[in-house]
Amino acid sequence: MKSIAFFIGFILLFSCVSEEKKQRVLPIIGNFDLEYTLVDGKEVVDTIFPKIPFFYFRNEDSAIVKSTDMKGKIWVADFFFTTCSSICPRMTKNMKKINDATQDLKEHVQFISFSINPNYDQPSVLKKYKKHYGINTPNWVFLTGDEKETHRLGIEDFRIYAGQEDLAEDGFAHSEAFTLVDKEGYVRGVYNVANPAQVVQLEKDLRKLLKYEYDVIGSK
Repeated sequence: MKSIAFFIGFILLFSCVSEEKKQRVLPIIGNFDLEYTLVDGKEVVDTIFPKIPFFYFRNEDSAIVKSTDMKGKIWVADFFFTTCSSICPRMTKNMKKINDATQDLKEHVQFISFSINPNYDQPSVLKKYKKHYGINTPNWVFLTGDEKETHRLGIEDFRIYAGQEDLAEDGFAHSEAFTLVDKEGYVRGVYNVANPAQVVQLEKDLRKLLKYEYDVIGSK
């Protein structure tokens, strides 16, 4: 009987550990708040993490795209501008590399590229940029909109620096980074894709997030 009880206890423990892993296999990135409430006379502390707020921009087809339109998918996002002659071409090629490598998960992953120079990067310009790089996948959108809001969204929410800088090459500066966001809007990773190993790690983390937290397994 003791061996049976031990076996059952082990199964229950393993189940709890598995469930915990399923709940969170990657950290949530960002400053958090603590919320204190009383439950049955006892103080309970909840950790409140920041979420990506609602946003809307125009895409390369001049259509309005809302963040809620992409609900139910995890996101891979970057901030760029089409006239960037330094890091942006490499970023776009790396994003394309990840997009191509995860086509078996295309129904579950949304790629988003925000222009930080929207005054120049009108929808028609973004469309030409996509064509130049041979990007025709339906799960990758290029967005343009209010410049100030775009820069704020990058810095405060996606954890990527983006802004105008007079001394910077081409007049703008931004991080060479991609942000991974889960289906609930929490930032789960920021990857410096100037490092090839980080490009590989992003794909691994993307697959791990889908597999263990959303029960989605690709064909690779």
